[in-house]
Amino acid sequence: MIENGEPGVARREEFRSFVEATIAPHAARFDREEKLDHDVIRKIAGAGYLTPWLPKKWGGEAMDMTVYGLLNEEVGYACAATRSLLTAHGMVAQAIHRCGSTSQRDRYLPLLSNGDRIAAFALSEPAVGSDAAHPELSAVPVTDGFRLQGTKTWITLGQIADLFLVLAQCEGEATAFIVDRRSEGLSVTPIAGMLGARGAMLATLDFDGCVVAADQVLARPGSGFSLVAATALDHGRYGVAWSCVGMIRACLDTATRYTSERSQFGAELSQHQLVRRIIADMLTGQHAADLLCRRAGTLREAGDPNAVMETIIAKYFASKAAMRAAVDAVQLLGANGCSDRYPVARILRDAKVMEIIEGSSEISQLSIAGHAYRQHPVGSGPPPAEST
Repeated sequence: MIENGEPGVARREEFRSFVEATIAPHAARFDREEKLDHDVIRKIAGAGYLTPWLPKKWGGEAMDMTVYGLLNEEVGYACAATRSLLTAHGMVAQAIHRCGSTSQRDRYLPLLSNGDRIAAFALSEPAVGSDAAHPELSAVPVTDGFRLQGTKTWITLGQIADLFLVLAQCEGEATAFIVDRRSEGLSVTPIAGMLGARGAMLATLDFDGCVVAADQVLARPGSGFSLVAATALDHGRYGVAWSCVGMIRACLDTATRYTSERSQFGAELSQHQLVRRIIADMLTGQHAADLLCRRAGTLREAGDPNAVMETIIAKYFASKAAMRAAVDAVQLLGANGCSDRYPVARILRDAKVMEIIEGSSEISQLSIAGHAYRQHPVGSGPPPAEST
């Protein structure tokens, strides 16, 4: 579409070939069995795709952020659950990269980059979702560190992660901890039966007097949400936004192929004007989402402070557009779209999840509207009246 001549074209082809050979053939099974293959995870790590944006000194390739977005798009095109690996793992790596001490970076980032350790971000709790700045899980200072008590839930990759980035309430302030899965007092319970992204292997984590060392605090105490979680969520939203572009493209490819091959009332479905209206809206949504993601990627690569808000806008729009595209694709395929013969039913379930994770659409709207009012502050005067 708009990529001819742009940097990243060759990398997109590389990503697409990898996804077609390694991930796409297994996507339906991952959804049905509600788990990913360890072999596929190893191949993703072996290709250097877990944290390619990291500097080379920690095992990355300092990948351009727009190119990283294309990787998320291609993986998201085939399998949202597999793409969630890039988000969950990457959020922890990004938080350690941006907020960790030198010793924490040297200790963890090479292991996360080569896949020797898989990480998960433990933010949500049974009674804490969008209000993540106020966790109920407590961290009490003790002689040998901190004692964690409480529960985290809906943790993507929780079933297999080796490390958890955990947000806890410590002396009245949100504080982030790096917790090893093998820590005494930590138990993991798999969650099954989710609506979408079923292969993401969610889990509930119970901390029952789990003691972590003082050097496992990430950043200064009290900065757990404003710095650590905000950094992780910002990174996660970017990947989700690009994944949605891939999901829209998957819906569009399936819908155009289907409506070009199936005839009703003596004509191909593609010749009906109402079908063409739906296809036109789908393609427009894909282009718009792609452009918003590219804008966010360019700003992120430049270190522009506006990148955070542009990423929220891109994620909000792309996730809504992916949901619309999935609903329309299922509608165009009729009963076939409701079956597992085509991927659109799975994409529809996955797209709904994209509207919720890393900041729901409603929380995004609040942030975007707040940004709009800051751009047009009260006191700048009423809009000029039109002359009569």
